[in-house]
Amino acid sequence: MSPGGDVNFQQLKIIREAARRDYNLTDVANMLYTSQSGVSRHIRELEEELGIEIFIRRGKRLLGMTEPGKALLVIAERILDEASNVRRLADLFTNDASGVLTIATTHTQARYSLPSVIKEFRALFPEVRLELIQGTPQEIDSLLQSGTADIGIASERLSTDPTLVAYPWFRWYHNLLVPQDHPLLQANPLTLEDISRWPLITYRQGITGRSRIDEAFARKGLAADIVLSAQDSDVIKTYVELGLGIGLVAEQASGEAGQLVRLDTRHLFDANTVWLGLKRGQLQRNYVWRFIELCNPGLSVDEIKRQALEAAEPVIDFQI
Repeated sequence: MSPGGDVNFQQLKIIREAARRDYNLTDVANMLYTSQSGVSRHIRELEEELGIEIFIRRGKRLLGMTEPGKALLVIAERILDEASNVRRLADLFTNDASGVLTIATTHTQARYSLPSVIKEFRALFPEVRLELIQGTPQEIDSLLQSGTADIGIASERLSTDPTLVAYPWFRWYHNLLVPQDHPLLQANPLTLEDISRWPLITYRQGITGRSRIDEAFARKGLAADIVLSAQDSDVIKTYVELGLGIGLVAEQASGEAGQLVRLDTRHLFDANTVWLGLKRGQLQRNYVWRFIELCNPGLSVDEIKRQALEAAEPVIDFQI
């Protein structure tokens, strides 16, 4: 049992990480730099202390959370978030204009959308060092949850996670890239039926608006012949140039098309929104709020703070 019979932070962290890691105690132990036996002991002691079963078990495996466990998880999240805020307070007020800003984002945003914003940010905060971590929306979500990243930027997932607050940055569409002599250049108007007749190269599942592409073909009852999928817009363009197929990429990535011709497809695919995500309820240095404001000038720093720090999920006005 924990000293004095009290619930401790390590036990609460284990509860939180177990839910995040799909109840895999090996992953929980690795995340918290401890042993699996230590994790199991903490869980057992906490259940004995509270007089409840926190997890649903099959033998030694954890399968999920009981109803009391789910209620405890909500409390644990709140306590750990507040504890994190307490630890950050002094640093926030003494190092307001210097430090490190860690941004987790996709390749497309890091390569094509962020450079101008970062240049402006650096002029305002020359003492702040920036770290860009590139990943999938799922990885970005996890980096925000763990506190590894301050800001997450992606076109998918962030706006639907209730533990994050998401601010819109801009809307964008896909463009089609084809070789200069391709028959699709004669299509007027270009249709999904036209595109479906050719081998297609585009983003892999879960990133850079791929869901919008799949939804468009599904609505028409068409099957896209996706012969290659990738995470990187430049990789897609490379294989289109090699003649492996035609390419669907984000319009912000299609400007440097090289020997390829860019075709507008906004009449075929729904718009995508790039979201800026923060962990809900977490205090931030001033430069984090200002970075969000630089991306979306329609939101003031006070409004950004209000939405981020309130408990309920806010209704976001789309101001771009």
